[in-house]
Formats: sequence, structure tokens, C-alpha cells
Amino acid sequence: MAFTFFFRDLPVLEYAVEHTLKLALGRLRIKVWDAGCALGQEPYTLAILFAERMGDMGFNTLYLDATDYDSENNFGDIVTAAEYKSEELQRIPADIFGKYFETVADKPGYHKVIDRVRNRIFFKYNDLLKLQPVGSDYSLIVCKNVLLHFSYEQRIEVLKMYHRSLAPGGYFATENTQKIPSEISHLFEQVAPDAQLFRKVG
Repeated sequence: MAFTFFFRDLPVLEYAVEHTLKLALGRLRIKVWDAGCALGQEPYTLAILFAERMGDMGFNTLYLDATDYDSENNFGDIVTAAEYKSEELQRIPADIFGKYFETVADKPGYHKVIDRVRNRIFFKYNDLLKLQPVGSDYSLIVCKNVLLHFSYEQRIEVLKMYHRSLAPGGYFATENTQKIPSEISHLFEQVAPDAQLFRKVG
């Protein structure tokens, strides 16, 4: 099971959200794909960052596909329920926590992401190595703490799939340890020198 937590690698995610909103300004739908979402902390972090920057009406245009393939760990059930132990939420700023989480009546010690945010997340099981995207025309694809588990050749093929799945000028965010392989470096341009955020080329 992938290890992650709410608001992990926040600067990269904030960069990604800001650039995505500029790209998608005026669109009827903003599509985001979080590939390798594990138990949901990352896609909910993303959704909260979008919610903070968009009005209620605008936020309703966000469609965030959260995918993983580990059905044995019931990722889908956990992501959909969006209920987390309170001690797992300690890193979240107090004002954000109070705004986007509520207590779970029948589960002491648990808090739940509010429905307004939870309803923008759509979980699907997906094996990235089958190279079958869950959608297309994404303004942003986030894939962190996943590619490092693949071989070099597999990473190239998955990144090609992401390129095909992005809208023109769409963005791809990954972990700081990952680089775009030289064989496909022409497909992406890095947006900021201090963040692994890339724009689709072509």
C-alpha cells in the first residue's frame, strides 16, 4: 500500500492547481486525473485546493478521477467513504480542517470529508501498466509515488499514455525524484525549475 498523507508535497500541488485553473478558465468542465490515489488523501487534498480557489458554482465543474488498482485493500470503498482517523489529519491547517471535515456520528475518532468535496471525486480501479486511460482531455494529471515502482521502459509507456490523455497544454505533476526520460522529453516542458510540474507539448 502506498504511504501518503493529506497536503503532502503541497507546493507542487498548489503550482499544479494554479496553472490548471488558468488553462481551464471558461471551460464547462475541469477534468483532473489522480493516478495512484491510494486511500484518497491526495485527490481530496487536490479537491480542497481547487475548492479554495473556485466559487461554489465553479467548483461544481471539477471532475476528479481518482484511480488505483489494489482492490484487495478496498481502496475504492475507503476513497468513496472519505472517512479518516483524526490522528491522520493533524497536518491539515486548522482553518482548512474546520471547513472541509466533519465528525462521523457512529465512528468516534473519525472525521469525514464534507459532501461538497467528496461528490467531486470519482473512484475507479485502473492498472496503469495496461495503458488504458480512464478518460481523456484532462487539464491536469497527477501521478506521485507510483512511477518509481515501474521499470524505465514501463515509465516511458505510461508517460506516453498521460501525454495522449491530456488536453492541449494540459499539465502533469509527479514526485520530485522523477525526471522525464530523455526519449520522450520532447513531449513535456517543465513549468518551474523547483517543481516537477510539466506542460504537454504538441
